[in-house]
Amino acid sequence: MKVQNVRVHRSDENLPREDQLAFKIAEVAAEPIEVDDEVTEMVINRIIDNAAVAAASLTRRPVASARSQALAHPVSIGGDGSTVFGTNAARRVSPEWAAWANGVAVRELDYHDTFLAAEYSHPGDNIPPITAVAQHVAVGRELSGRDLVRGIATGYEIQIDLARAISLHAHKIDHVAHLGPSVAAGIGAMLGLDTEIIFQSIGQALHTTTATRQSRKGEISSWKAYAPAFAGKMAIEAVDRAMRGETSPTPIYEGEDGVIAWLLDGPDASYDVSLPERGEARRAILDSYTKEHSAEYQAQAWIDLARKLHDDYPLILDDVSKIERVVIHTSHHTHYVIGSGANDPQKYDPSASRETLDHSIPYIFTVALQDGSWDHVASYMPERANRPDTVELWKKVTTVEDEAWTARYHSTAPGRQAFGGRVEIDLVDGARIVEEIAVADAHPLGAHPFARADYVAKFRRLAERVLDETEIERFLATAERLPELSAAELAGLTITAEIGVLASVETTRGLF
Repeated sequence: MKVQNVRVHRSDENLPREDQLAFKIAEVAAEPIEVDDEVTEMVINRIIDNAAVAAASLTRRPVASARSQALAHPVSIGGDGSTVFGTNAARRVSPEWAAWANGVAVRELDYHDTFLAAEYSHPGDNIPPITAVAQHVAVGRELSGRDLVRGIATGYEIQIDLARAISLHAHKIDHVAHLGPSVAAGIGAMLGLDTEIIFQSIGQALHTTTATRQSRKGEISSWKAYAPAFAGKMAIEAVDRAMRGETSPTPIYEGEDGVIAWLLDGPDASYDVSLPERGEARRAILDSYTKEHSAEYQAQAWIDLARKLHDDYPLILDDVSKIERVVIHTSHHTHYVIGSGANDPQKYDPSASRETLDHSIPYIFTVALQDGSWDHVASYMPERANRPDTVELWKKVTTVEDEAWTARYHSTAPGRQAFGGRVEIDLVDGARIVEEIAVADAHPLGAHPFARADYVAKFRRLAERVLDETEIERFLATAERLPELSAAELAGLTITAEIGVLASVETTRGLF
């Protein structure tokens, strides 16, 4: 990897375009590097993973709303259009709207992949917009599945490289500000666009996708699922404008009125961003990890530990009155974002939204501890959240930051990074239960790392309620042939709901 130092420059310094971070990213995207087999296999895994969580969310209101918006925007004249999850593959819409609908479906349940470093990210959010563009232009540009693989691998690479180096959340900027540029880069790589076009599209994509993190604070709304879909949609539109010769704010990162100077660390800031050298493979996707459970990623390991404690101490944990307090010692992020350190009373509110509960480690740990399991539907039901013994135990659970676990969270040493911590359960009789966990079971370094069979099993389990068996097998067969898919076959990277499933959802009405 090659380190690119990024700092703020005065306008009169005239920072050359070739030295700007957006241009360096564009150079990476424009280089025609073949994707290796290991990365290709992981791209397939993540396409299956995205389809799994999208299938599980098809009947949820935010997804239905986004889908109805997309269906109101038929295919544009520039290509064949793109498919929308759930609907018949023959019904095409304009690609930016397909990216919108499919992005919401993927993100709604907070159940797909993650990468955590200086910034947080869900790099699987790159897949819906890049795939939508591929479907739209594939026949006209003679794209293949291998071109799509290259685009997705590039999107993952750029988003993860930015997340390693530049913290957005420290300044209350939402993580999708890294997604807009990564999608633009991925589309540019897939289409083989020249560096200048990709550069301009990255600048526009970043400029239009910076927003605050209020979408993940307090009473969390349905916009949490919409935010990355919006970033993907904006990136597609940015690429379209750049291909027409339109330009972007420059330098977008380094300018004295740019992103770093006013939204991030300020005029004196300096970042070191590592990007692939010329000729170097794009392998960052291999450093990301998916979710076994439908909850914010920092909750994954805690669900696994709670399941273990449930099995190990059934006689104690079945009786809430025996428990004095539960203290979770964990990283800064877990404590302040999804723990009691957030000071959000909603994290202890049984009437809180699902989006809020999946960002409450006190709630999640309580339910997993009592049930010995976690379900993407049942664990969030109002009747589950309002169960009296659950509410009683829930209010006994707090988090504290432990510097050692914060250090492990930010560690870059192989095998050292961790997203768990230590729990101390004090009992009324004076006894104490102490256990710890470093990473989730499904993590590459966990007890049961996810492999292809696990991704397929996750898809089958989540799709069985909404897709018929023939459609399940068709999609899996198509996805697993990804590198060999022809331009026409790329339209098969979608899922069509069983007859009657979508009809069971009320169609929302708006302007379109």
